[in-house]
This record gives sequence, structure tokens and C-alpha cells, in this order.
Amino acid sequence: MRTMVLRPDQPFDLDRTLSCGQAFRWEEVDGWWYGVVAGRAIRIRQEGDLLIFTGADARFISDYFRLDQDIQSILASIDRDPVIGAAIRECMGLRLVRQPHWECLVSYICATNTNIPAVKRRIALMAERYGKPIEGPAGRAYAFPEPEALATLSCTDLRECKVGYRADAVREAALYVAENQDWAERIAALPFEEAREALMRFRGVGPKAADCVLLFAFGFFEAFPVDVWIHRIMTEAYLPELEGRECTPTVYERIRKFAREYFGDYAGYAQEYLYCVRRSGLPARNGFTALNPATRQNSR
Repeated sequence: MRTMVLRPDQPFDLDRTLSCGQAFRWEEVDGWWYGVVAGRAIRIRQEGDLLIFTGADARFISDYFRLDQDIQSILASIDRDPVIGAAIRECMGLRLVRQPHWECLVSYICATNTNIPAVKRRIALMAERYGKPIEGPAGRAYAFPEPEALATLSCTDLRECKVGYRADAVREAALYVAENQDWAERIAALPFEEAREALMRFRGVGPKAADCVLLFAFGFFEAFPVDVWIHRIMTEAYLPELEGRECTPTVYERIRKFAREYFGDYAGYAQEYLYCVRRSGLPARNGFTALNPATRQNSR
């Protein structure tokens, strides 16, 4: 068992970070979080300013949870009004994790038009059937399959992982990535809008999936994914002229571009903090009160 002492001036909240829907391979059991990241089966918990973990070394944990980021400066840069200010206070310590590029891409292909529990089932099934076994703290776990493993499968095989119509997109992505192993490095080297366009060339990757992958895997913190919750909060609290309108491609573009300009280089952190408090009543801004939606399945 390893431990890591957290810096008191750099808040971190493990529970909020792992429960906010950005990654799909973590489960909380009896106060411990169990997950598989980059071929490592990890068990971790937080006790005050102490992280206790097995399955990875301190450097990997620090890198994955981005503990080297100055979260205070990031949050200060986006704290521009009572709405985001309330979200920051309620969810202080939430951080964006650094996800593996390939797994994140497939995860968000599988996340279209569905909810978080369904995505978790699909990713778990793919790992159990086609990933390498790992002996972990809770017994046998499975790494996410390499692209070469998924590229050899038929769409029928993939549909057995409950991915449905997304099987074609997963298989095409696997074939491409298996043949172009520098794909992630090439995307990471592009300016943000060009990287976004490159991701949307993958079948099954639309604007929201591309923004999620850019934010959660590539560290493009200006990305601002717009799901049903963010659409509601943004149109009521920030863009009331769009309130009641469906999230068409035009509305999506309006919201993400406004957010990038308004919140700045770390707009993606604003997105995640607003998502974190999606069921909370938020204070008024310019006469509008952010919504408190009825309870429903989490979706991204």
C-alpha cells in the first residue's frame, strides 16, 4: 500500500473527480475506488490530505489526476460570476483526469445517445472479452483492448458487447489506429480547432464526442462539451435568448464559442464544475436562475 500527501494549497477531491462522469472504468466499493487505467488495476481512497493506493506508483497517480496543475489559478481564471462561483465552491477539488487517448476515443464513440451506466457496461464487456487480464487488488481485472485486438473483430462480435449500431464506428476506429500508431501524437500537435476537425473524421465522433476526447484525453482545456445538462444551464444562466431551443448544431456552436470566449483557456474546467452541480439550484446571474432539473439517468 502506498501513500501520497496532498498539498494543502492545491485542493483535490477524489470522490468528485471519479464520480462526475468523465471516465467510465471506476467503481466505488466500501470507501475504495477501483479502476483500470493504462493496464494498471488501481485501488485508491482519500483520507483528508492523504491518498492511499495500490496498483500504481505515486508518479502515475499524480500524472493521471493532474496533481501538478495549479488548480487554484485555474479556478480563479474561470470564477467570473455567481453561477460558476457557486459551482466552484460546491465542487472544490474536482480535477480533470488524464485519460489514455485510445480508450477515451472508443468510450465516447460508445457514449452517443445513451447514459453513463450503459457506457460502463459496454467498456467493461469489451475489456473482459478482448483485453489482457490483470491481477489487481480486487482479483482479476482487464485492460482496455488494444486497437489491434478490436480491429480483428467483426461487427457481430462487437455488438455482443452491447454497442449496437456503434459497432461499425468502433471497428473502423480500431482499424485506423492500428495502422496509424502515431495518430494521437499528430492530433495533439494540432491547433485546437484543427484537432477537433481531425477527431470528427472518425465515424461516430460528432462535436460533443470530439470535445470530450480533446478535454479528457488530450488536455485541450478550452474544449467545452455541451450535453443536455450543460445546454440547460448555459441557456438559462448565460444565453437566455437560446432558452427552450433544441441543441441543434448551430446552438451547440453558439454555446461552446461563448463559453470559450467567456471562461477563457480553461473553459473545460468550467464545464465540468457546472456539470458537477447539474442537480443543484444555482444563484441568479443577470436575472436568470440556473435550472434544477428533475432526477434522471446521468448522460454525457
